[in-house]
Amino acid sequence: MNTQSIKKFNIVGPCVASKHYMLPALPRQPKIDDMINGEYYFVFHAPRQSGKTTFFDALTNKTNSNNSFYAINCSLATLQNVTDENIAMSRVISQLNIAMRSSQVKSIKRKAYSFNSLPGMDAPDSKVLIILNHLCLALDRDLVVIFDEVDCLSGPALLTFLSQIRDGYNLRHRPNNKFPSSLALVGRSNIIKNFTSQNYSEEQSDALASSFNILADSMTLANFTHSEIKTLYHQHTEATGQVFEDEAIERVWYWSEGQPWLVNALAWQVIEKELENDYSVAISEQLIDQAADGLFKRQDAHLGTLLTRLKEPRVIKVMQPVFAGTQSLASSVTDDDVQYCKDLGLVVSDDLEQLRPANPIYRQAMARYISIDLQKIFPVIPQGMWIKDDRLLVNKLLDEYRLIWQEYSASLAKQFKDNLAVKYDEATHVFMLYAFLLRSSTGHNIRWEMKYAEGRGSVDICGIYNGVEYPIEVKVKNAHGAFEKAK
Repeated sequence: MNTQSIKKFNIVGPCVASKHYMLPALPRQPKIDDMINGEYYFVFHAPRQSGKTTFFDALTNKTNSNNSFYAINCSLATLQNVTDENIAMSRVISQLNIAMRSSQVKSIKRKAYSFNSLPGMDAPDSKVLIILNHLCLALDRDLVVIFDEVDCLSGPALLTFLSQIRDGYNLRHRPNNKFPSSLALVGRSNIIKNFTSQNYSEEQSDALASSFNILADSMTLANFTHSEIKTLYHQHTEATGQVFEDEAIERVWYWSEGQPWLVNALAWQVIEKELENDYSVAISEQLIDQAADGLFKRQDAHLGTLLTRLKEPRVIKVMQPVFAGTQSLASSVTDDDVQYCKDLGLVVSDDLEQLRPANPIYRQAMARYISIDLQKIFPVIPQGMWIKDDRLLVNKLLDEYRLIWQEYSASLAKQFKDNLAVKYDEATHVFMLYAFLLRSSTGHNIRWEMKYAEGRGSVDICGIYNGVEYPIEVKVKNAHGAFEKAK
């Protein structure tokens, strides 16, 4: 994906070039001023590509431009999978120095690397405490510190880091001591809930919880509203004259539910891929549907990273009943498991508190990702076999599937041994049928959409051809038992 082009729709935050389109970042979380002015420490979490980094860049710029506080934004992305506390804390200090060096505030910029030789800086359990203490003492305003990608830290390194933040917080108002007046721990998930119960012993969990007892709140970013999508796209119309029809904006809302990366990517897919920057063509709902189809077929960038999460055991436990349409969570599924999947952006709760995929594009991309290898076990069906008089012969398709299953079910089952679909055993037959339909549609302009009838024990697969919908209801009751019998 051409990331330079996609940035023309700058999903949040300040515009970095006149050709970029943007929405103001900070109004997306109005409580942030209360956190800063109230001198609180807090957790801020949201899924990838939802605008966190841009939001905190905007917050840093705003804070440094007022007369009350200074701010630095320090990314810990380089600490991914580093559990050794000596290595990790040295990298944290390096990242803090980089943040200081790149600051627009001269008094902060001058202090970069000046604290590295202080007594105690060779001990991993005091490095962060010492450098932030001395930086705060050297400034004429209180300091706000943002640690982005904090969930890259884990194990002993995370405990050591948080313990120093807690100690600094407790010392910040004592004589001859200072520490950041407000501090944000930013990441994809809420590390209070999603790390304590999963990755640590009981003793470590207690220590981690103790480190977090200073935090005032846990915050997140909301998706774009319908009106914000319209405002963003209108900027493109003003710049180029190209119109997004009202129905097209409705389809963007339907497919994305306001997820910022998807709102951005759908526009890019239509304008640059489908229309090749031909601004004379109005953007219709049909073009948005084509764009959505292109996104979940390619599954690149943001989607590819998200979909690999479907292999994680704790994600499988939560997603399995969602895919099967049953909503009967296993007794082994904890509230933390559900929250973990929500924090990743995979699922949301509907009005009846039923879990569902976070948006229709994710829903289709998940189904394709799980069924992709299953498609290879089915034969390629000759083109035109399922089309007659411009109609899709759904019954003929299903008859062919039944014949294949009856004849080859035992041999097909053996090919599932290491397949991701088998891990979702309650919904294996759903993914089999979906894979067959995708495979059988090769070369045709047929779109298959998966819909999960949450809580009703069924899944709907809808074929769309020449503007006509062909719904199929798939009952998954006892599907696992049938699969076992086939083996």
